[in-house]
Amino acid sequence: MLRLSFLYGCLLLCNSWLAFSAIIADSSGTCTLSSVGSNGDDSPNVEAAFKSPACNTVVIPLHTTLNVATRLNTTGLANKRINLQGTLRFLPDISYWTGNAFFFDFQNSSTFWLLGGNDIIVDGGGTGILDGIGQPWYDAFNTNATLARPIILTIFQGTNVIVQNLQMLNSPMWFNFINEGHNVTFANINISASSNVSTSAAHNTDGWDIYRSDQVVLRDSVINNDDDCVSFKPNSTNVLVENLDCTGSHGISVGSLGQFPGVFDIVENVVAQNIRMTNAQNGARIKCWAGSNVGSGSVKNVTFVDFIETNVDNPLIIDQCYMTSASQCTAFPSNTFITDVIFQNISGTSSGAEKSTVASLNCSPNNRCSGLIVNDINLSPPAKFAPAKFSCQNVVLQGNSMSLFPNCTVT
Repeated sequence: MLRLSFLYGCLLLCNSWLAFSAIIADSSGTCTLSSVGSNGDDSPNVEAAFKSPACNTVVIPLHTTLNVATRLNTTGLANKRINLQGTLRFLPDISYWTGNAFFFDFQNSSTFWLLGGNDIIVDGGGTGILDGIGQPWYDAFNTNATLARPIILTIFQGTNVIVQNLQMLNSPMWFNFINEGHNVTFANINISASSNVSTSAAHNTDGWDIYRSDQVVLRDSVINNDDDCVSFKPNSTNVLVENLDCTGSHGISVGSLGQFPGVFDIVENVVAQNIRMTNAQNGARIKCWAGSNVGSGSVKNVTFVDFIETNVDNPLIIDQCYMTSASQCTAFPSNTFITDVIFQNISGTSSGAEKSTVASLNCSPNNRCSGLIVNDINLSPPAKFAPAKFSCQNVVLQGNSMSLFPNCTVT
């Protein structure tokens, strides 16, 4: 749940946007924003224009750069179109943001920008940029691993939301967080996170994290980052991910799930298809906690299909003993059950990080995995580690590639 500790001022009421010379409105309800200056804070004007019922369309023109120096709350919108042709820059005042960003209880996350409401389109037109100016954050995190780094964009309680044709640069943390959303689509997004300091990596820069959301589509996008390309967090349902090109990532990941005692996590009805994964840690991945003091949940009806993988450490992986020792997993198997999962047409090469192993489907004991189908799997390690090894435990596989896997071990 969002910890709301802020008050709405008169800025958001009664069309007070008219007081700001940086907002120009025309008779059609189009409001065009300009910068208040290179060292100024454009957040109040951005928020006022987005909130105003007089602004049906808000335009940030090409070649216009607006500074976001204070948190941006644009929730409760209705029938709003944002033409973000220019740039929003989230200024790296670390001391401000660590005390004033919008904070969530989930994984101690925080965000620069909340966007929510009904029937919203954010369209970058192929030129729009959201710039997280991540380098100062990467440097600071290198010396302070507890630093709370903000997400660029959080769709919070948004219904019928489209975000498209945008470039997103150097988020301090995740790029996008879809939290309590319904019918949310991201399309044609170009995500890039990189550090120019070798000792300060762009850690935790997930492309998308989906949480407590239903009917989500992510498609036709390019992601170059240093964590999950997409992560299906607890209670992600009816999700389609298609035509993504992911480089440097930790994979298309279900989970992790079942971590917290007393909490039941669900990921159901998910399809990830036509994915290109390059120089990555993982490809198609499911990870669930086991142990004596964890939660429970269900992963059901998940399909990974048409993956092309190049130089990936773990091209195909289930870890149902995530962050748990083998002895603890045997004594306390995962209570997050995995059922009806299909891996189909997964091809390419591993990096050799796991030597000859190219697929690892490791389930907890006592029938925690069922209905797993492997079809048309064609994976190979580097030549020096050939032939390929396919491992599994505590699971009965089905499909035309089941013969690649030996008799699964039982623990």
